[in-house]
Amino acid sequence: MERPLDNMFDYYKHTSMFWNDMISMMSSKPASLTAVGPLRNFTENIKKISQELIESNQEIVDFNTYLMEYYKQLGETWADSQKKVMSKISEIPQDTESTEAYKRIWIDMFENDFTQLFDTESFSKNYNKLVSTEMQLLKRWNTIMDIMLKSANMPTKEEIDEIYQELFNLKKRVKKLDSLKKRRDVESDS
Repeated sequence: MERPLDNMFDYYKHTSMFWNDMISMMSSKPASLTAVGPLRNFTENIKKISQELIESNQEIVDFNTYLMEYYKQLGETWADSQKKVMSKISEIPQDTESTEAYKRIWIDMFENDFTQLFDTESFSKNYNKLVSTEMQLLKRWNTIMDIMLKSANMPTKEEIDEIYQELFNLKKRVKKLDSLKKRRDVESDS
C-alpha cells in the first residue's frame, strides 16, 4: 500500500541525492586538498554521512507515525478504563473500608482492558513496526557514527567489541593456566 507521502519522500530523496552528489563533486577535491588530518578524512566521507541522513528521513517519519499510534492506543484504552472504573465506583459506598474495593476495581478494569489491547492484532502490528523502524534507525545512526569515527582515526564500535572479546578470551586462558599451574604446584609438593 503506497502512502501519499511516499512520492514526496522519493522526490525529496532524489533531489537531495542529486544536490549531495553535485556539492560533493564540486567541493571534494579543493576541500580535501586544503584539509589535514581527521578533517581531510571527514571531508571525503561527508557524502556518505549525508546519504545516510537523507535515507533516514523516511524512517524518522515512519517511526513518529507508529509512535503516535502506539500512544493513541494506550491513551484511548486508559480513558475507556477510567470511565469504566468511575461508573463502578458510584455503586460502592463511600467509607474508609471501600478504599480497598476501589483499588481492586481499578486494578481489575485496567488489567482486563490493557490485556485486551495487547492481544489485538492492530496493537501487535503497530508495535512490531515501531520496534523494527527503531532498529533500522539505530543501525543507520551506528553507520553514521562508524563513518565519523573512521574519519577521526578512532576505533569503531565493532573494533572495540572485537577487542573486548579478545580480552575476555585472554582472561579465560590466563585463569585456566593459573589453575593448571596451581594443580601442578600441589602435585609437585606432594
